[in-house]
Amino acid sequence: MAEKKDTKKKAPAKKPAKTAAPAKSAKPEPAPAKRRKKTDVLDREPAAAVQAAAPSREEALPPPRWTGVQDLRPARGATRARKRVGRGPGSGHGKTAGRGSKGQKSRSGYRHQRGFEGGQMPLHRRVPKRGFTNIFRTEYDVVNLSALDRFDAGESVTPEKLAERRLAHGRRPVKILGDGELKKALTVSAHKFSASAKSRIEAAGGTCEILNR
Repeated sequence: MAEKKDTKKKAPAKKPAKTAAPAKSAKPEPAPAKRRKKTDVLDREPAAAVQAAAPSREEALPPPRWTGVQDLRPARGATRARKRVGRGPGSGHGKTAGRGSKGQKSRSGYRHQRGFEGGQMPLHRRVPKRGFTNIFRTEYDVVNLSALDRFDAGESVTPEKLAERRLAHGRRPVKILGDGELKKALTVSAHKFSASAKSRIEAAGGTCEILNR
């Protein structure tokens, strides 16, 4: 006859109660920093006295050893030795001595004309030529009527006065152009006048005098 199994559930064993952890010891608080005592301003040494007590730079340096012209030499670091190239691989600048590979430029005495491009047609010959530049042209200092307004009425305007007021260079002939308005009667002396400038100067009651170059 088979034995009957005990189907009753056993009650779980009670866990032992946790003991209270010992209280941690409190860290001691840091002591408050001591305050510096306020010293009287009058007790401090003035900056001028401290600066006077310290030796100056000229007194600290030893006196220069100079006896004559033979002791004159450049300042330290002002000159340097010439770079010696082509003196073997140990120098760092051996073999080609910084001249690149072989060829015309690596030889001594290399020289080429300006615009030379290795034998091909240079740029100044490949580009077509247009226009014409007259090398005998006359360069004028151009002065407009608006610049003559700074002169007083009835005053005579000459190239010398224009150069004094920096309206002209003074080395080239002067040409008056009609840009601007003129409301004063002036006697203007110049080497050349435009048609509009001459008519406006005369309309304002002034005169135009043409100077010889």
